[in-house]
Amino acid sequence: MPLFGNTFSPKKTPPRKSASLSNLHMLDRSSREIELGLEYGTPVMTLTGQSMRFENGQWIAESFGDSGDRRETNRLRKRIQQLEEENNLLQLKIDILLDMLSETTAESHLMQKEMEELKNYSWKRK
Repeated sequence: MPLFGNTFSPKKTPPRKSASLSNLHMLDRSSREIELGLEYGTPVMTLTGQSMRFENGQWIAESFGDSGDRRETNRLRKRIQQLEEENNLLQLKIDILLDMLSETTAESHLMQKEMEELKNYSWKRK
């Protein structure tokens, strides 16, 4: 039994009012999307007359400003491919030249070794 009176008993809280005072939850789906802006679509941007959209983690060209841009892009792609092929050819030539250089260096060292052996042999014979 408590010394100073009744045990602690909190007062009951009054019931809450309606969860939402907005009437937007009563709208149908299409009206709600228009009101709340739930339909974003894909992000689109335009730079120097070229429109691009963002899909699946990549920017995709949507339209070209004029046919000159498309021709310039195709020309640059062909030039890039040509330069890559030329680069591959030059890399191959460098590899071949390095192989030839190492082969001639090895032959030169062998010849020098043989010459030293011949000199030593001729000195021993005298």
